[in-house]
Amino acid sequence: MIKINHKWLDVSQIQPGIASAKELEILQLLAGYETVFEYQSLEELDFEIQLRLRVIEAAISLDKSGAEFATLEESETNPRYWHLAKDGTFTLQLGIPPHVAITDIFQNGRQYAFECGTAIVVTFLRAIMDVIGPRKFDYLFSDLFLYDWHPPTNMALNVHRGTDFLPGDCLYFKNPEHNEKTPEWQGENVILLRKNLYFGHGIGITNAKGIIDELNVNRKLNATISAYLTKHIVSLDSSYYHGTVQPYRVREGSHLDSLPNLIVSEIGSKLLLS
Repeated sequence: MIKINHKWLDVSQIQPGIASAKELEILQLLAGYETVFEYQSLEELDFEIQLRLRVIEAAISLDKSGAEFATLEESETNPRYWHLAKDGTFTLQLGIPPHVAITDIFQNGRQYAFECGTAIVVTFLRAIMDVIGPRKFDYLFSDLFLYDWHPPTNMALNVHRGTDFLPGDCLYFKNPEHNEKTPEWQGENVILLRKNLYFGHGIGITNAKGIIDELNVNRKLNATISAYLTKHIVSLDSSYYHGTVQPYRVREGSHLDSLPNLIVSEIGSKLLLS
């Protein structure tokens, strides 16, 4: 369920073609769950949706980049932009703007290798950069580093447990009987792209069965418990970044529709979006 400034939002009247198919999918999921998603304005809801769409785009781009999966100890990077420590930490080379270093991962992915936690952080960072722009991104992430599932300063996240999955969420498949000699297979962090379609770094883009099958192949001898999708959900806190780009507008040249262009009618305690 969606609340806009304390009023319930009804999206049942939106016709196909008014909003893009991906926008409409997210809106309908937000409205359909029992969880209450609250926003101060329609523009803030729009920002949430656009940020999620950018997460999806970034995940697909990372999959196409050629970046490989590797353990922390076996990580690789482009030394022109990143210093790689022995423990697998990436830190910016002197004088390199953060947005340039992040962009290079997507443009020259074959020079990179890292594990799935880092892949999620990189995906989230690219989405933030695409929405707020490189100048504000560089300001927020001036001391950028990458290390496993350790969010850098100013990466604002929402974390909760549930089944109210939304495209752009980071979800987790657990492999409870993984081989202890290969701890990297204890689970897989994924980005939900759309219903039953996920990006998992090192596995690629596939459905839940594909993720589970890959994890099950990497279990200990005589294992009987299958890998499974957990209820752990991590997403970007869109309200934090919305506050950095007031007044919010969709990026110039974007192919995405802007929700504020839809017709809003107020009926009692409800807002009707059509």
